[in-house]
Amino acid sequence: MSITRREFVYGAGAAAALAVGARTAQSASTCPFRLSVINDEISQDFDHACSVAANDFGLHWIEIRGMWGKNATDLKDDEIARAQKILAKYKLRVTDIASPLFKVHWPGAPMSKVGPHRDEFHASFDFKQQDTVLDRSIELCKAFQTDRIRCFDFWRLEDPKPYRAAINDKLREAARTCAKHNLILLLENEMACNTGSGKEAAETMAAITEPNFMLNWDPGNSATFPGDTPYPDDYNLLPVHRIGHCHCKDTIRKPDGKFAWAPVGGGMIDWVGQFRAFKRDGYHYAVSLETHWHGGVPPAGSTMSVSEASTRASMKGLKETLAKAGFSC
Repeated sequence: MSITRREFVYGAGAAAALAVGARTAQSASTCPFRLSVINDEISQDFDHACSVAANDFGLHWIEIRGMWGKNATDLKDDEIARAQKILAKYKLRVTDIASPLFKVHWPGAPMSKVGPHRDEFHASFDFKQQDTVLDRSIELCKAFQTDRIRCFDFWRLEDPKPYRAAINDKLREAARTCAKHNLILLLENEMACNTGSGKEAAETMAAITEPNFMLNWDPGNSATFPGDTPYPDDYNLLPVHRIGHCHCKDTIRKPDGKFAWAPVGGGMIDWVGQFRAFKRDGYHYAVSLETHWHGGVPPAGSTMSVSEASTRASMKGLKETLAKAGFSC
């Protein structure tokens, strides 16, 4: 089943109308950021995830990664139309498409020991399919009325130096494709990929200067590197005017040096300082919860999943941390 032009235009128009409402509601609070959550950190049931985000968390924004057991880039046209109606129902606007773009092995390099040999968030694409993933992500941006696509820079190599220039060229090419559609390409610093730490993010951003190529800053991922302090040390290395999205989670470091996820506010990251620095530096894009931690306890006798219980607990911590920083979100 394909979306007719009338249905698509109606969906886009409804989303645009919701954007106005979301901005109006946002301006009525003291929150300088687009407080959000990745939908499938709550549930694969998109309606339920949106209900929790809007009605229980009081959000006006949501980040789309996967739903109904599929990665977003695998959604069929009728499923996109269904998702549009759900977003309209809950008056939610989409921060970005959290695509799996370039979360694959780099061809010709030794096989990454970090990259998993399984689906990642219901994504199972190889290098040859990446142009298709990008094209589909662009279509999703238009359908969901957002201007941002998240990407990575390939599974982490033990020695990326021989391939770094070619990897950068691939990112530049994708950014230029996005620019033709007035879209932002967001590179996430991901510890399992070649740009993982804040230091590496600063180097990659310095090498790739396309104006629509921005950073999805993830302090939680940077914190997994021994000796890294995401804020203030790593943040102070970054071109802050090129941060276009932020993922929020927290980490603790175990006595053996390994890390574990934690609810926001329950780990080692100075989120209070980070949020205050964001406001000082004029950052006003998404602050999006990416829970990852699975220590939440569902209420006795409920059918709530551990994932949802954990996200509820971490969102509580995130809002409390924002309040400590001086923001009501």
